[in-house]
Amino acid sequence: MRKRLSVAGAALLTVLAAVLAFVQPAHAAAGFSVANGRLYDANGTEFVMRGVNHAHTWYPQQTSSFANVKALGANTVRVVLASGDRWAKNSAADVSNVISLCKANRLICVLEVHDTTGYGEQSGAITLDRAVDYWLSIADALNGQEKYVIVNIGNEPYGNQGYATWATDTANAIKRLRAGGLAHTIMVDAPNWGQDWSFTMRDNAATVFNADPAKNTVFSIHMYGVFDTAAEITDYLGRFRSAGLPIVVGEFGFNHSDGNPDEDTILSYSQANRIGWLGWSWSGNGGGVEYLDMATNFDPAQLTSWGQRIFNGANGIKATAKEASVYSGTTPSPTTTTPPPTSPPPAGGCTASYTIVNQWQGGFQGEVKVTAGATAVTGWTTKWTFANGQTVTQSWNTALSSSGATYTARNVDYNGRLGAGASTSFGFIGGWNGSNPAPAVTCTAS
Repeated sequence: MRKRLSVAGAALLTVLAAVLAFVQPAHAAAGFSVANGRLYDANGTEFVMRGVNHAHTWYPQQTSSFANVKALGANTVRVVLASGDRWAKNSAADVSNVISLCKANRLICVLEVHDTTGYGEQSGAITLDRAVDYWLSIADALNGQEKYVIVNIGNEPYGNQGYATWATDTANAIKRLRAGGLAHTIMVDAPNWGQDWSFTMRDNAATVFNADPAKNTVFSIHMYGVFDTAAEITDYLGRFRSAGLPIVVGEFGFNHSDGNPDEDTILSYSQANRIGWLGWSWSGNGGGVEYLDMATNFDPAQLTSWGQRIFNGANGIKATAKEASVYSGTTPSPTTTTPPPTSPPPAGGCTASYTIVNQWQGGFQGEVKVTAGATAVTGWTTKWTFANGQTVTQSWNTALSSSGATYTARNVDYNGRLGAGASTSFGFIGGWNGSNPAPAVTCTAS
């Protein structure tokens, strides 16, 4: 985030080039992974970031912030670090402590180097190559933490000058990190102070993604005054979705010195399309943008209007965040229904349970967990009937069809085979009006 951003008009450029399609891994990975434009945790469960940015490098004493944002419902925190070039270096020991704080509070850590901010325009800013030097220097603190940590190479790595080399420099930085042994999901920020008004990231994202030997890169757009209309937000994010490329809103605000972002559309469109976001920022802003503090003086009991919007508003953290499954999940919702047990489960059979994961006015996110019985299955079909006119608008990890109020969900090619007692899950976004009870769901195996 920058105090003031230069904004320039730009015509729409060509649509993102098509990329190879990747299916979700059929087994657990060492850490986070990317498939079909989605982010999955080490258990193979889709993960959608809902969290905030925290300026740790400038406020290292505010370690209680991790517990405070978790208590308010966040599942992710993006942590500001420094390489030692513009601000005092965060040592490997300090980074290890940050990771331990994230893990203790069941948060996913997105770690970013802030010294790159505005390179080419901002005096003292460093290159992405220099940021890679920092990451490799603290590799001992990162290795083995792939389940909990995502590495954001450098914050807003170019200003509004010299950004034409963003694609080449970003691809080379990713390749250096991989050659240096980092197996984490990598996040890369856009140029133009993160806002990509030139569409440099948008139109080169496929090339950068394919430059990663692990195909495990996520793109991050920062949305401030450049994104002050719903059309600009939905067009930008929608192009990544259509191209099958993973995108998150790594920073955004409800107001800014360069214009008034449309935060309602950022939140609603992201929720409908399962796009992660991280609001800027928890507390400690200065230089005229103090209004971007979510909590006054780091006090969770003193949420600002921005903090109330992010945590408690429509499509905000409280309504939509789901804890990463690597932390063993959360207490089952009271709307969860479990089919009657079989004793023992029939050979080749399966059971299914339906959970309302998140719910907001007029909409909800559902999930169905399918579990094989006493013997392995090669495929499954679940079925349920809504009693109150609910509808499903989109789904993932299943082939879904409907006939009136009855929905049938079948496995796809990568999640049909389950060992005895093994489970998989699929999800969907739906709409409701009046009431939204969880229906009973049946499962048939093949």
